[in-house]
Amino acid sequence: MNTDNLELASMRSRAMAFVIDDFLITFIIIAMYWENIAASGNDLVSVLVVMNAFVWQILFLKFIYQTLFVWYYGATIGKIITKIRVVDFNHFGRVSIFTAVIRSAMRLASEMFFYVGFVFGFFSDAKQTLHDKIGRTLVINA
Repeated sequence: MNTDNLELASMRSRAMAFVIDDFLITFIIIAMYWENIAASGNDLVSVLVVMNAFVWQILFLKFIYQTLFVWYYGATIGKIITKIRVVDFNHFGRVSIFTAVIRSAMRLASEMFFYVGFVFGFFSDAKQTLHDKIGRTLVINA
């Protein structure tokens, strides 16, 4: 792989990809649990109660989405749209399934703890979030 033209993805591109992915996952979750949501009533508290009842399924869906897309395509749908991708830190190539699993698990942990792991990206020369550092990945322009 020619590494001369590698450019780290901007935090703006990464944030946009995150938002796109979260909207997509939210749409899928709403479609999957629409009957439960509709039956719960029209207030926000009732919807949140339903969502909390399915929290493990939601986390599993997010984990599978992140893992499979990063491993197979090198990017989630949000990253594909924003023209960025995830590569291995050592050889700048495709990440292994093991790396994708570790990165995805740490990404979920970062989300669950007030997105603290994402803040690392602002203070790292390589713009690596905590899940990038632990997964040994970089996010670059495609």
